[in-house]
Parts: sequence; structure tokens; C-alpha cells
Amino acid sequence: MATSVHASPQGAPPGHAVGEIIFRYACATAATILLAALAGVVISLFLGGLPAFHQFGLSFLTSTTWNPVTEIYGAAGPIVGTLITAFLSLMIALPLALGVSVFLVEFCPPRLSQPIAVAVELLAGIPSIVYGMWGLFVLAPWFAEHVQMPIALHADPDGWVGRFFGGTPNGANIFTASLILAIMILPYMAAVFRELFLTVPPQVREAAYGLGCTPFEVIKAVIVPYVRRGMIGVVMLGLGRALGETMAVTFIIGNAHGFPKGPFDSGSTIASTVANEFAEATGDLHTSALIALGFVLFVITFIVLAVARLLLREAKV
Repeated sequence: MATSVHASPQGAPPGHAVGEIIFRYACATAATILLAALAGVVISLFLGGLPAFHQFGLSFLTSTTWNPVTEIYGAAGPIVGTLITAFLSLMIALPLALGVSVFLVEFCPPRLSQPIAVAVELLAGIPSIVYGMWGLFVLAPWFAEHVQMPIALHADPDGWVGRFFGGTPNGANIFTASLILAIMILPYMAAVFRELFLTVPPQVREAAYGLGCTPFEVIKAVIVPYVRRGMIGVVMLGLGRALGETMAVTFIIGNAHGFPKGPFDSGSTIASTVANEFAEATGDLHTSALIALGFVLFVITFIVLAVARLLLREAKV
């Protein structure tokens, strides 16, 4: 006669059920700790920046004046610099990352695609400070000599070219900082795009080629629609990394708190401002202003991730 392996009459679960319960509670505990840590960070940033918000009100977000001597702080310059460098770097990196990933999946010989893919992944693991030092000692001097100086010598300073591409020809500006960010996020995006493209079943691609489609048509009509949701996630994660990058941007952006008048003008980001001044902030209001900048950066990143979730939801529909 068959015997039951379920709970005993007294309701005591068997051994494997006890382990399952422990596992579920352990996972719930991990999730709770994560949410508690996130809530703690948000509350700490808000409370730390509250004196600055109370002192300056809305002008903290709209003013470009940042003067520790007179204790007047406005975050508009770093906020605008953060958004410009992040989106400009994404515009530069996205088409290149797509091109690299399509080449590795569709056109590169099999014996070369794997070594190149490994090299791309290694580039994604290089510390950001290394990119910053390369930008400071190599990219900035080259850019100043071969791009900024010729424009400054030949462009009419009163014309739109001279005004838009003006700035101190030292290579430290918004555009070079965006280039560094683009180089940093490019390997990561290319590696993940490649993995996404490889998830497309080979039979689907072969069927499209069998119908007479060109490689461009296969990419456009078959592969991209198949992995569209994943691509949106990769783009938003790359943008999130560009928003929060610190040391590489600090080295090469010029660290000026005003509104940049053009791509070759010096600027600052929220992360670079905090990195530059937090160790030297002696006044309570100065410290509070820097913490308030951190809270603003958190809000911007949260908005970006929320937009990504909305886009993923629409892509799913």
C-alpha cells in the first residue's frame, strides 16, 4: 500500500520543505536588506542636502553661481554638464557599439570573432581612472593642438563657428569628456549587444537570407525586432553609467560651474564637482550643497531607469 510523502497529520513539513522555507526566507531577507540600504541612502542624501535646499530653494537648481567663499551655491551648471556629457557620449557610442556587434555576429570570420569579442570585454573592464589619465595626457593635448587651435586661428570669432566652437584651447572641455565617456561605455554596450544578437535562433537568420534578404535587411527586420527590449535596457544602462562616471570626467572636463556655451567650452558634472570639493568642504553649508548634488544625481538616475522601464513595457506590448 502506497504511503504519503507529504506533511504529517500534525502538519509538520518534511525535511525538503523545511529547506525550501529557509531558502525563501533567506531570499526575502536579502531583498529586504537591499531595499533598506537603498532607502537609507536616499534618506541620508535628502537629510544631508536639506539645509542647502532650505537655504537656496529653487534657485539651487536654476542658478549657476557656485562660490564657496560667499557661501552661494547653484547646481544648474553641474546638472546641465552631466546631462550634456551623458547624452553626447551615448550618441557617439551607440552607433559604434551596434556596428561592432553586427560585425562580430554577421561578418567577422569565426576564428577571429571570439578573440575580438574577448578583447572588447577586456576593454569594458579597464578602470575608469586609466581612461581619465589617458584622456588627460594623450587625448586632451592632441585635441587642443589638432582641433581647437586650427579652429581658433582660422574661424571668425564673431561668426557662429567661432562662437559655438570657442573656448580655451587646452583640450579640457565638454566634448573631450564626452569622448572619454563614449570610449568607456562603448565596449560594455558592444559586448552586451553581441550577446543579444547571438540569442536570435540561427534558423531565423537563415530563413531570412533564404528569402533573399540582404544583411542590412536581416539586421533591421529580423534581429533588431527580436532583441528590441534587451537593446533598450542596454542603452539605458550605458546612459546610467555615463551619468555617474566620476574620475575620468573630473580629469578632462575643465571643472567650470557655468553653463557651457559650446561643446569646446569647459564645464562640470555633478560627480566631478563632488569629487573635487568634498574633501575640502569645511563649512556645513558647502557640505550640504555637495550632498544635495548627490541627491539630485540620484533623482536623475532614477528618472532614467523609470523611463527605461516604461520603454521596456511598451516594447513588450
